[in-house]
Amino acid sequence: MTDLIEVRVSNLVGAALDWAVAQVEGVETSWRYGRELVKVHDRGGIKLVESIRSIYSPSIDWSQGGPLVDKHHGGLHYEAHLADANFRYSSGPGRTGFWCYGPTALIAFCRGLVKAKLGDTVQVPKELMP
Repeated sequence: MTDLIEVRVSNLVGAALDWAVAQVEGVETSWRYGRELVKVHDRGGIKLVESIRSIYSPSIDWSQGGPLVDKHHGGLHYEAHLADANFRYSSGPGRTGFWCYGPTALIAFCRGLVKAKLGDTVQVPKELMP
């Protein structure tokens, strides 16, 4: 995976969002000898090839995403009045003013975290986009 494309943070989902969070958190995503992250399943998440058992998917796994919410003093808000399920939650890291929407609380938080740290657009491997 060498081709990077620029994507709006609000459009990140699945493995691409998890990859962007990994960049923010300093999680190693590639190694020498061409070992790189790969897409694990349709719902998202990335698998670190060198560590086959290690799946990093903070946007869908509360055991990984939940501690990030705590670490960054995040807030989570259910937007019951919004009809579109893609905007059902809003969230972001505390004291930054960067909140994003998403279909789940973790996706909304991860988008907000990436936007706060990397800006409105990010470069992600093309292969990770749905």
